[in-house]
Amino acid sequence: MSRTVIITGASDGIGAAAAKILAYPGDTLVLVGRSAAKTAAIANELEADYFVADFTELSQVRTLAAQLLAKYPRIDVLVNNAGGIMAEREVTVDGFEKTFQVNHLAPFLLTNLLLGRLVEDRATVINTSSAANHFMARFDIDDLNAEKKYSHSAAYGNAKLANILFTKELQKRFGDHGVNAAAFHPGVVRSNFAAESTSRSRMVYWGLMRRFMLSPEQGADTLVWLATTTPGEDWTPGEYYAKRKVARTNKLAKDEAVAASLWDRSAAMVGLSGNEV
Repeated sequence: MSRTVIITGASDGIGAAAAKILAYPGDTLVLVGRSAAKTAAIANELEADYFVADFTELSQVRTLAAQLLAKYPRIDVLVNNAGGIMAEREVTVDGFEKTFQVNHLAPFLLTNLLLGRLVEDRATVINTSSAANHFMARFDIDDLNAEKKYSHSAAYGNAKLANILFTKELQKRFGDHGVNAAAFHPGVVRSNFAAESTSRSRMVYWGLMRRFMLSPEQGADTLVWLATTTPGEDWTPGEYYAKRKVARTNKLAKDEAVAASLWDRSAAMVGLSGNEV
C-alpha cells in the first residue's frame, strides 16, 4: 500500500537528505520548508509535493495543517524536523521566544491539528531532537519563554528536551489510539541549522567541529530507519534514539509530571484544548 510521508524542514540538511532516501515510487512525499525556492527545487528534483511555511508564525502552521488535511486523505508518517538555534532572544509575532516556538510550539501545534488523521492511519510521528537536551538544557517549566534568563545554547537545549517530553506525552496520550511517536538525535551534522546563531557560535560550529561532523545523509539515517521500519517490532514507541538505539536523555525527560505539564501549557499557548482528537 502506498504511503504519505510529510517532512518539515525539508529544504536543506537532514530533511532534504531524508526526503531523497524516502522518495519511494508509489508513495506520496510531501516536503515543507521555509524557503520557497529551496523547497521547490528539492520537490521538483524528487517529483514530490511541497508547501511553504514559516514556523515563526503560528498562523502559517494552521494554514499548513488545513492544506495537508484537505489534500491528503491519509498520513502515514509525519516528520517534525524543522528547527534551529537562534542568536539573541527574540519574540515572535505570536509572543513567544523564537527558539521555543520554532523547535517545539510549531511542531506541537501541527501535530495536534493533524492528530485525528494521524490516529485514523496509525501514523508514525518522528521528532528531530538533539543530544543538546542532555548537556545544554536548563529547563524551567515556569519559564518556557526564557523571560527570566536567556542564552542561545540553553534555549536550544530546552527546546530539544521539549521535543522528547512531547514525544513521550504524545505516546502516552495517543499510543493506544494508534499513534507511534519517537524522537531522535541525528548527530552533529554539516547543515545550515545554526544559520541564525551568533557569529561566534558559527565559528565554533563550522570551524572547530567541522572535521567531526556527519554528512546530512549520515544524520538522516536514524530518521529513515524510524520511518521505514515497524514500531513495536523494530523500535519502541515513546523513546529517544541515536544511531538506531535508545539513547540517554536529560533526567527530566523521564518526569511524567513535567511532560504532562509541558503538553498542557503548550496547548494553552497555541490555543488548543490539550486533547484534539
